[in-house]
Amino acid sequence: MSTPASIANTAATLGGFVLVLIQFDVCEELKLDHLPTVSARTLQKPSMKHAAPAYVRYQRPPVVESLEALVLESGERLEGEIKYYDYGVVSVIYQLPFSGSWDDLVRLASRWVWDVDFASRVEPVIRHRLERASAAMVKPYDRWLSEDYFIFHVREAGGAPTAVELARDYRQQIAQVVRGDRTRLSEGECAEVLHSQISYYAHDMAVIGWNAAFLYDSSAGAETSIQLLEYANSQLLEFRHYDELLTEILDGVYDTLGKKRGRLARWRLARSATSLHTVLLEVSELTEHADNAIKFLSDMFAARLYRLAAGKVGVPDYRNLVAQKLKTAEDLYDYMVDQFNQSRAFFLEVAVVLILLIELFYAFRGKPT
Repeated sequence: MSTPASIANTAATLGGFVLVLIQFDVCEELKLDHLPTVSARTLQKPSMKHAAPAYVRYQRPPVVESLEALVLESGERLEGEIKYYDYGVVSVIYQLPFSGSWDDLVRLASRWVWDVDFASRVEPVIRHRLERASAAMVKPYDRWLSEDYFIFHVREAGGAPTAVELARDYRQQIAQVVRGDRTRLSEGECAEVLHSQISYYAHDMAVIGWNAAFLYDSSAGAETSIQLLEYANSQLLEFRHYDELLTEILDGVYDTLGKKRGRLARWRLARSATSLHTVLLEVSELTEHADNAIKFLSDMFAARLYRLAAGKVGVPDYRNLVAQKLKTAEDLYDYMVDQFNQSRAFFLEVAVVLILLIELFYAFRGKPT
């Protein structure tokens, strides 16, 4: 049975925004200067978490423009914006003002996370937008990978609790919001969710999950967290793409090696090895580009927040997969080159022997009997 205190807690008034982030990997590179009407758009600059000389800097800030509102079947009207990143990712953020109780937020989180397919609604809009930007797209993809992520930003809570008080009194509701689950969670699961908690001031808190995050902060303070969550998810998208690309390339190399048997077949490995090495260089350059698109200059809190976000959404796991497949591809390249060199050495030895035999033939033929 619920106690009066717990009933009061769930009825506490909250105010803030609910955001959905949808990202698409559309091409190998976006030339931001070639986007239509780029002069009328704004380059996003990272916000400050606190007034300090440290800051977060984009290597190349994304281009930002407004997006038409998205209206759901429920009647909710979401305002949006679109961002173009130079490493080929298009990011869309829709947001909806929210006010209500903790129970209201839990129900909304569950409905948005599981019942609304935002990616299928947004993709046609982005494809229509990019029809006007074909000149800016380098090697566009026919099939787009996508990621979505939900951010529940509470700016105001009844009684203005501290982060410690919020985690103590509303741990169950926060865990349900981050998991997108209406059913009460176990204490162990709540502890697991709240383990991914980070705060800078006494009255701010971020709890990061694999597909959703809970933020308790001012609008200015939450902006940094939202940008870093957006960047982490875009990295995940890029590494997913490279993982699929390398899997396809390795499968092709294995098929080639399986078919090319014998000395003559090894001789033809040079072309396959050259093609593989070219792809390896391109993938290595592109992964480095995506990995270094943002820099943390002395801002240890932003760096910690990014590492937490990247770890929860799975960036290190996919980065390691890509690194392992790059290493495998490099080993295969070395093997193919070695096989080619062995075949070349064999044919050179055969040529030397033939030349020697020819010379001996003519030498003996020319002797008087």
